[in-house]
Amino acid sequence: MRHLLVFLAGLAVLLTGSPFAQTDGQPAGSAVVLTVDGAIGPATADYLSRGMAAAAEDGRMLVIIRMDTPGGLDSAMRDIIKSILASEVPVVTWVAPQGARAASAGTYILYASHIAAMAPATNLGAATPVSIGGGGGAPVSEPDPADEKDSEAKEKPDTTAMERKSVNDAVAYIRGLAEKRGRNADWAERAVREAVSLSADAALAEDVIDVVANNLPELLRSIDGKTLSTAAGDVTLATAGISVEHSEPDWRTEFLSVITDPTIAYLLMLVGIYGLIFEGYNPGAIVPGVIGAICLLLALFAFQVLPVNYAGLALIALGVILMVAEAFVPSFGALGIGGVIAFVVGSVILMDTDVPGFGISTPVIATVSGAGAAVVLAIIWFAVRSKQTRIVSGREEMIGLAGVALNDFEGRGMVFVHGERWIAQSAAPVAKGHSVRVTGMQGLILYVEPIDTTSATNAKEQAS
Repeated sequence: MRHLLVFLAGLAVLLTGSPFAQTDGQPAGSAVVLTVDGAIGPATADYLSRGMAAAAEDGRMLVIIRMDTPGGLDSAMRDIIKSILASEVPVVTWVAPQGARAASAGTYILYASHIAAMAPATNLGAATPVSIGGGGGAPVSEPDPADEKDSEAKEKPDTTAMERKSVNDAVAYIRGLAEKRGRNADWAERAVREAVSLSADAALAEDVIDVVANNLPELLRSIDGKTLSTAAGDVTLATAGISVEHSEPDWRTEFLSVITDPTIAYLLMLVGIYGLIFEGYNPGAIVPGVIGAICLLLALFAFQVLPVNYAGLALIALGVILMVAEAFVPSFGALGIGGVIAFVVGSVILMDTDVPGFGISTPVIATVSGAGAAVVLAIIWFAVRSKQTRIVSGREEMIGLAGVALNDFEGRGMVFVHGERWIAQSAAPVAKGHSVRVTGMQGLILYVEPIDTTSATNAKEQAS
């Protein structure tokens, strides 16, 4: 019985272990649909690459990428394109549903696919690379108005060498993809240099895409019989009426998508830093240290695959350290205010790109920075208040206190101060029962003076 249970468990793992496994009774010549909805990042690249690899292992006839994206990271886009070019299964990229777009990185992926398709009322283009460092994108080349027949668009004179290098690299890349797939390379260059876009029908007319299809069955009928060149050789499609399976992102992809969101990674880093700081000042608390270590490691993993500006990361760390230092070394705002400024500047420049969907939320930065500033102001207020408050312990507390003389004396005698009997020294005569004020302290001897010197002298004379 035990061996039977182990065998059944192993069989279940084999049947359900892969997120892209075939369903029971599904023919090998089927198609799988992978969905891209939103900005393209590391999680998207992992999802599509694993999906294409699984399709090849399962003997699929076709991989369909249904896309709606504003663009994404260059590194993730290139990983996806490498997987498409190396795929043994033909890949169709279909911009759908109606109203969707394949902007920026999506245009490159569309050009790299074996078949490029779009639904009506969709668009592609605007593939100009965004400049590194948040410069707002490389300036777009424009035709010289004095010579409209000139086919080459001249670059603006104020473009930097780095911007020209980035644009020229992107042009060479997309032209290479266009020439490999036999698509309009000239328009591809314009999409990069001039950030132009096309609708679905215009893209078909310009030989940018291969098919315009309203729905999935229409797409499959339109590409039926086409012969495509893949990494495994030429493949002739027989897609009319084949079964289609939709493979949605699994838990791994969803998890990667969450932690590689710049705002989430930013918050994880802050939780990690503060958790470790609290653990350092409260050894043995354990919980802050454990949570902080986990969050910080997750944040570092996310930053590894995101375009992070390490100067911004260093400024954030410096800002946190300065704000924490203000609590332990009160500088009446010098450390704390400097920490807030460093924290805000570091947060703003942390993400080294202007790619849509890969920036840190401004309200989050404002909220976290505001909370840090409020803590710093509270520390300054408490520091000023404590400086103005009268000392209530130690030697300084005794200075200025009032007491009562326990005997008549001039020089040394006994007084009652702060609920205790003290040896007192006075330069002026003191009468028993009269009030005295403490002016100093040396060891266990108080230096006092009569509060009313005249009455004390008269009392002394009467006693004589």
